[in-house]
Amino acid sequence: MGAYDEKKETCGTVCLKYLLFTFNFLFWLAGGVVMAVGVWTLVEKSDYISLLSSKTYAASAYILVLAGAIVMVTGVLGCCATFKEQRRLLRVYFVLLLCIFLLEILAGVLAYIYYQQLNEELKQTLRETMVQKYQQKDQEHVTKAVDKLQQEFKCCGSNSSSDWAESAWIRSSEAKGRMVPDSCCKSFTEGCGHRDHPSNIYKVEGGCITKLENFILDHLKIIGAVGIGIACVQVIGMVFTCCLYRSLKAEPY
Repeated sequence: MGAYDEKKETCGTVCLKYLLFTFNFLFWLAGGVVMAVGVWTLVEKSDYISLLSSKTYAASAYILVLAGAIVMVTGVLGCCATFKEQRRLLRVYFVLLLCIFLLEILAGVLAYIYYQQLNEELKQTLRETMVQKYQQKDQEHVTKAVDKLQQEFKCCGSNSSSDWAESAWIRSSEAKGRMVPDSCCKSFTEGCGHRDHPSNIYKVEGGCITKLENFILDHLKIIGAVGIGIACVQVIGMVFTCCLYRSLKAEPY
């Protein structure tokens, strides 16, 4: 009977080892996905981050990059701990899983909180940023972001093209008589902003605020879903780790 119980225990341990190994491989791949989403947010869409007064959007992306990097390292550690059957390594692995779990939940929560306050922030800050900082000294990053925003989303002004009438740059001699920036034009050419007729510039209901808000909301959903989704999968890994830990005999001291 004792031999049967020992064989049964060994079979259970082997099954747990391979389950945990499979989980770690998938977990390692998921870490790459998490990090890729964070890097894409920071690199590809970094211009738009400069138009936001709150750093919550960028913070969510940084957390995902950090969590993704730790996930990939942890996945390798998990494989080592599983095959070496060392309880100490499994303890370290479990703690790292727990830390990553909390990081990704934090990223998801930050994304959700920012989701709720985004509309109000854009209303308060985007118009002021575009009117006061566009084409101003030491604000090249804002100018680049605004031009990219208007061209990419085919919009003009925060709420409408008439917002540019209050722009410090448009009112100055540097604008050379332009009514709007050249990036408002449907066909971008040097000096095309002299004419603000609907046939020449983008006239979009809701202006760039609506376009940028929809873009960020969609991206926040991705950040939140990825963070919380991977975190939920980690719970399975922690359960497997606990089961394998309990099935291994205590290490001699």
